[in-house]
Amino acid sequence: MADSTPANWRLTDDYLSATLVGHDAQLEAALAAQTEAGLPAIEVAPVAGKLLNLIARMSGARRILEIGTLGGYSTIWLARAAGADGEVVTIEAEPENAAIARASIDAAGVGERVAIRIGRASDVLPTLEGSEPFDLVFIDADKQSNTIYLDWAATLGRDGTVIALDNIGRDGEVVRADSVDPMVIGTRDALRMLAEDPRFDATALQTVGSKGWDGFAVALVVAS
Repeated sequence: MADSTPANWRLTDDYLSATLVGHDAQLEAALAAQTEAGLPAIEVAPVAGKLLNLIARMSGARRILEIGTLGGYSTIWLARAAGADGEVVTIEAEPENAAIARASIDAAGVGERVAIRIGRASDVLPTLEGSEPFDLVFIDADKQSNTIYLDWAATLGRDGTVIALDNIGRDGEVVRADSVDPMVIGTRDALRMLAEDPRFDATALQTVGSKGWDGFAVALVVAS
């Protein structure tokens, strides 16, 4: 039996990605552009990107909200799932990141179905109120604001809206009630909200892989 080590997690992730995702020139170009621009390598792993794509397709999502664009890697996965008649609204705080993402999204051939909103998500989200509800919301931004984003996900969604919340494992630190790390505190607050707020029905999985020891939560809006 192989040892459970970060190196072996990565090897297994690479195997799963090669077997089930394969090479994708457009996505690989988006990652290359992100790396060349010096953006941090905090995008979702290929297997997680395809998972998001499958969740969107299985739920029939046509209007998708993404909080945290970075270089546009996960945005491309989501835009493909939304289809030619779908729409992805993605929010990015940094204009430089948004410009890199825009170029990669356009190069991937899904630019017409992606609107990038630049600014802090807490400022941008209220401007989306009154529009058609979102079918799926992917949250992958500053963890300190997770509860704000969940609240808006319910507000901008509908009964049946799917929410995916990334990075809930925090290298196992999420179990520490005494943590002073703002990202751990924000994650714990978000999980507590998913458990206690009657608008949500949720679960979470811890994961290991190329992104280390982490995890994600999936929720359904049941009373928006």
